[in-house]
Amino acid sequence: MPLTYPIAEQTLDNGLRVVVSSDRAVPIVAVNLWYDVGSRHEPPGLTGFAHLFEHLMFQGSRNVASGQHFSLLETAGASLNASTFFDRTNYFESLPGGGLDLALWLEADRMGYLLDAVNQENLDNQRDVVKEEKRQSYDNRPYGDSYERLVKLAFPEGHPYAHMTIGSMADLDAASLEDVHAFFRKYYGPNNAVLTIVGDVSEEDAFDAAKRYFGHLPAITTPPPAPDGTIGPMTDVQRDDVESDVPSDLITMMFRLPVDGTPELDAAGLALDILAAGQSGRLNRRLVRDEQIAQSVSGGALPLIGGVSFGTLTGIASDGIELQKVEDALLEEIEKLAADGVTSEELATVQAQAERDWLEQLATCAGRADEISHHALLFGDANRINTRIDQVQAVTVEQVQAAAQKWIRASGRVQVTYRRSESGEQE
Repeated sequence: MPLTYPIAEQTLDNGLRVVVSSDRAVPIVAVNLWYDVGSRHEPPGLTGFAHLFEHLMFQGSRNVASGQHFSLLETAGASLNASTFFDRTNYFESLPGGGLDLALWLEADRMGYLLDAVNQENLDNQRDVVKEEKRQSYDNRPYGDSYERLVKLAFPEGHPYAHMTIGSMADLDAASLEDVHAFFRKYYGPNNAVLTIVGDVSEEDAFDAAKRYFGHLPAITTPPPAPDGTIGPMTDVQRDDVESDVPSDLITMMFRLPVDGTPELDAAGLALDILAAGQSGRLNRRLVRDEQIAQSVSGGALPLIGGVSFGTLTGIASDGIELQKVEDALLEEIEKLAADGVTSEELATVQAQAERDWLEQLATCAGRADEISHHALLFGDANRINTRIDQVQAVTVEQVQAAAQKWIRASGRVQVTYRRSESGEQE
């Protein structure tokens, strides 16, 4: 299914990779900036730094006062945000085409001159914001720490994926202003980023604007590569059982999977989709509709580029049902898939779902810009947005079964269970 979104690329003298996809059919322009730094780049003692900068980058720079980044763009009709992940950090905004210069000027000012505004007061303030985020999203939300617990079990200590992007609060408390400045200087430069511009602008005008606002910024020293996280499938079972004040009993299993960008990862992801994606998934049909032992099931692959990915399966027990019954059913279906394989109809269904989801993502300027940055930064191939779905469609039933047999196994998993405690106390 060939896609033909236009892709034009230039690399500025300072190393900034600029990708433009002109779309004159909409009066919107999306600006998307991916930095090649995420939690997997953080050395021991500096966890949480990439996520900390997601906050600091909105707190002013040399020519932008604290709070003005949001206010200036929102006044211009923009929607904007940022996110941090294991493999990258991204900053993005969508706004009417006339606001392109404003968006690029703001992004360039904080790329080049953020540290002018990162003083001790600013650092302390945003450190407190991150702590409150952790309390709200991880510590005081039902099941909020499940992924923290899972990655600690799934990866050995020191592995680049063994900690979440929120990081360690002890590391953030110990971070000095000098530590924070040094981290920024190491990773946040034009030659460690991809800038994507999509929407109502010509290629020529977009490249000219990128050069005007970013071209004078100096390159940084080439950052050190992230540690190699290559590791094979799980070979044993590890559990973490939690009694907590949760609304329902829940189990999540995690499996190590192949690295992103490989047919084997595509096959493993489709295997998890056949189990858990949508109303037609095997687990939903059996556990939710037929046996009614689970309120819901979910799961899927989380692609990563640092030598390994991971995938999960989650079941929430129905009221009055022992969680062990849900666990047993999950394991039976995992083993059945590996032993008996999948049908061509099942595979075609999840491939069609993947195609639909991909087309929906690319249908908006913002979604397209994000995927272009993603594939340009992590794979060096912005045009991969036009060929990605073909790779998924090429997976065979034999590849799905082989991936399941190697990677998605009852005897090779970690799991976290949450059971309601009578007292409501948390572990």
